[in-house]
Amino acid sequence: MTGPAGRAPHVAVVGGGVSGLAAAHRLRTLLGPSARITVLEQRDRLGGVLRTVDLAGVAFDVGAEAFLARRPEVPALLDELGLAQLRVHPGAATATIRAGGRTVAMPAGTLLGVPTSRARLDDVLSGAGLDAVRAEPGRALRWERGSDVALGALLRERFGDEVADRVADPLLGGVYAGRVDTLGLRATVPALAAALDAGADSLTAAATAGADATPSPGRARTVPPAGPVFGAVRGGYRVLLSALADASAAQIRLGTTVRSLEHRPGGWRVVLGPVPEPEVLDVDAVVLAVPAPALRRLLDPVVPAGGSAAAGVELASSVVVALAYRAVDVAAMPSTSGCLIAADEPLSVKGVTHSSTKWGHLAPDATDDLVRLRVSMGRFGEASTLQVDDEELVRRARADLRVLDGIDADPVAVHVQRWGGGLPQYGVGHLDRVAALESAVAGVAGLAVAGSALHGVGVPACVGTARAAAEQIVAGLSAAAPTSTS
Repeated sequence: MTGPAGRAPHVAVVGGGVSGLAAAHRLRTLLGPSARITVLEQRDRLGGVLRTVDLAGVAFDVGAEAFLARRPEVPALLDELGLAQLRVHPGAATATIRAGGRTVAMPAGTLLGVPTSRARLDDVLSGAGLDAVRAEPGRALRWERGSDVALGALLRERFGDEVADRVADPLLGGVYAGRVDTLGLRATVPALAAALDAGADSLTAAATAGADATPSPGRARTVPPAGPVFGAVRGGYRVLLSALADASAAQIRLGTTVRSLEHRPGGWRVVLGPVPEPEVLDVDAVVLAVPAPALRRLLDPVVPAGGSAAAGVELASSVVVALAYRAVDVAAMPSTSGCLIAADEPLSVKGVTHSSTKWGHLAPDATDDLVRLRVSMGRFGEASTLQVDDEELVRRARADLRVLDGIDADPVAVHVQRWGGGLPQYGVGHLDRVAALESAVAGVAGLAVAGSALHGVGVPACVGTARAAAEQIVAGLSAAAPTSTS
């Protein structure tokens, strides 16, 4: 394909996380081998908030560990890259929740923590909490169609504090590193919002309808609902990241700060490097696959409406502490996939994953008799609690593992991974902000956006936005390319 000037196009991708790399890969697929693709990453490594480390000699993810297998994006991408054989799924171990000072089975019958008519909450709620849940369907519900509210406030008003703190908060906090009180209903539980808009007469009825919802006509499921919910990549996400980088055949520049963008006739000027000695890169198009604050900074001068929309997306910080133990030292550890922690529990951690139990490829064997697990800390608004040294974070993690899992032994390996501002928060009005952002950018030739700040924080959603951004860029280049006449 030729660009607007009749030569092979040159596209810059700002951001070397999975969104940026997936965009570069899709651009290569669509534009062919002659196109120039340059990936610009500020850090000294690729991957963004995906990272695989060697934990006692085994590849171990300390960012996202899994993807939703019922969404098509990651399985399709692994197939394209020839990595389908590396896709793995969790074993049969089930998860637990820590609530009311007890560790119990994850409650059934909720829609992301919102009780349905089938909810079984006896083990996590007090008698008063259960009474509030039972009474909710009989209380009048006022709902303005199309409105958005903080999920926590809605749950507290309808069910009381315990459902918010002990059920919904740990479930959603594990996804967004957020608090249920700051997360917007429409962006985080869209099926619940849709049922309310459709006229459900209680929150219980709306949750039941949302849980039972089937795809609308013409939108058949791409993966059977009986299939595994989650998947992972054997060898860690670094295998996927490396394959994307190789397949994109892009020029990858690490440690490169993009200072600004300038819209020029027929393309863009990307200003790089230190202020005293700037470097310019002239390209035909740009994909911005960066966190919301960087997106705002780069868009403000060229697409002010887009920059203003991006400014409304806040970020949360978190920490993952990965630990490896000798199997003999953790023999009493529960044989579950892990535990989520209610917001009102007096513990520092928000979740524990028993990785070697959850994932068969991480289970101890004759050559590696170690058990690996990961501890997550940090919710939105708690950044100050994470501003301690690694030694203190490990101390807190081990103290809580003693309570939750009865582990009192010394680990043989530890890795502390900090994610400062790692996860965008999907607050009230998030969908409107994203719509405004995408509308503003769509009106500017040769520019597209991708990433976790848009339509989901999971890897499948990021890949989906990346592919859409690449396709938008290619469509624009095709429209601007000169046509030959005979």
